[in-house]
This record gives sequence, C-alpha cells and structure tokens, in this order.
Amino acid sequence: MATLIAPSDHSPQEDAEALRDAVKGWGTDEKAVIAILCHRDAYQRQLIREAYQDLYEEDLIKRLESELSGDFESAMYRWILEPAERYALLANVAIRNASKDYHVIVEISCVLDPEELLVVKRAYQNRYKHSLEEDVAAHTSGHLRQLLVGLVSTFRYGGDEINARLAKNEADILHEAIKDKKHNHEEVIRVLSTRSKTQLVATFNRYRDEHGISITKKLLDEESDDFLKAVHVAIRCINDHKKYYEKVLRNAIKRVGTDEDGLTRVFVTRAEKDLKDIEELYYKRNSVHLEDAVAKEISGDYKRMLLTLLGKH
Repeated sequence: MATLIAPSDHSPQEDAEALRDAVKGWGTDEKAVIAILCHRDAYQRQLIREAYQDLYEEDLIKRLESELSGDFESAMYRWILEPAERYALLANVAIRNASKDYHVIVEISCVLDPEELLVVKRAYQNRYKHSLEEDVAAHTSGHLRQLLVGLVSTFRYGGDEINARLAKNEADILHEAIKDKKHNHEEVIRVLSTRSKTQLVATFNRYRDEHGISITKKLLDEESDDFLKAVHVAIRCINDHKKYYEKVLRNAIKRVGTDEDGLTRVFVTRAEKDLKDIEELYYKRNSVHLEDAVAKEISGDYKRMLLTLLGKH
C-alpha cells in the first residue's frame, strides 16, 4: 500500500501559483513547497511542472534547485521528477560511484517489472546520451560487470508460469556454484539475468527446501567480494523487495552517520507504491515506528518532507 494519498480535486494552475508565491522574494516558504508537492502523485506533479512553465516561462525544478539546499533539495529534486527520469538519475549517480553503489543498479534492475525497466532505459538514454548498459559496462569490470550488464539488459518474461523441473535443476546449479566457494559465476549470471521473477522465486524456494537454508544465507561471509554481494542483493530484491527495502532503511538509520541517500531513495521511490507495507515491516523487525526512527536521525525541512511522504503530515 502507498503512503501518499493525493487529492482528486487538485488544480495544477493553483498549485503552480502557490509554489510561485512560496519561492519568490526573500526566503522560501519550504513548508508550503512540501505541503503542495508531497501531497501530489506523479501525474499531478507533472501537470504542476507544465502549468508552472506555461505561467512563468521557468522550469520549476531549476527554480527549486536554486531555492532549496542540502538533503532536502536532493530529496525534493528526486521526488518531483517523473518516475522513469528519477530511476535514470539514481542509476547514473550509482554508476559514477559504481565501486560503492552497484547495489542501486541491481535494485533498479530486479525490483522494476520488465516494461518499467524498458521505460527507465529509454529515459536514461534521452537524459545522458548513452545507454544504461554502456555506462554500467564502462564503470565496472570482471564478473560484476557481466552480472550488472546482464541484469540491466534483460527483458524478463513477466507472467506466472513456472517450470518445476527447471526450478529443481537450477537450484542444483546454484548450489554447486556456491558450494565450497567454487563459484561458477557464468551459470549464476545466466540464471539470474534470464529467468522470470516467478521462476526464480520457485528456484530459490526449491533451494531452501532441498538444503534447509535460504540461498542468501549461503552466499555471504568475510571473503565475499562485490560480485557475491551483488548476487545477494539481486536474490533479495527478486524474492521479497519489501523486506529488502526495510533492510535498506534499517541500515540507513542504524549506521554511524545516517545514510541520507538510502533514506531518500526508499521514500521517494516507494511512497506511491508500497511504503506503508515497508513501514509495517520496519516496526515488526525493530519494534520502533519508522516515523520515530526517522525523526530521531534527521531534522528540519528534510525531516518534514520524509514524514509527509510517510503520511504523517
């Protein structure tokens, strides 16, 4: 369930005029900016951008960039973008820091459905004049490159058909590939980057049934390299992306120095989809309400924005 409930009676022109009032003159009325934009869905935000451009011959995003600052500016910029544009931006930021942020590429590739990923790749090409595959390949190497390029290149079957025999066969292949650290990377890459999500979940379930342990538990130890960590993220995103995002939030909040990028990414990408479910998982896992955990770690307009996206303002 989404946390964002947008009003049905909104007027793009009135919102654009109110935003103009909020940013003109000395100082910016950040509360007004949040009250408007963080209560509008993606379609409504695009209509507001168009109305603002028509009324004032000015790009609303550029105006907000010049008026806001810090984590709040970064979060609002990502929020106001059309979803495919947002994912393209997130992917590009991650690629430029691929040694640390490859998990974001995996996340985008494995959480989105096939049609959504295709639209993101088009948006990426329009924005950066390169293909997503080309930029991923240019900034990574070895088996990690093969996996990431495979994941962003795939157009998975999106249906519910399952081949039980194939699930058993490929569960065995994955078991052999990770047993005793004799990794057959090519086979792992082939399975993860070609099968449908439904088929892969059947394979992961078969693995657990046959070996009495989740495949993700067998993957990681002190010796795990970036390739194995990326495989781990891919499996978690395909298996249960809501649990994956709960862990992203938990890690972002609990680390020394809050991971604002991780916090922002989950809130702006999931508020219109399933942030409510992720919020409930967070409480079950941590016995702390997400809004309280967030409020304790961050402050100011950034805090107000995230709590608004969480449906608390």
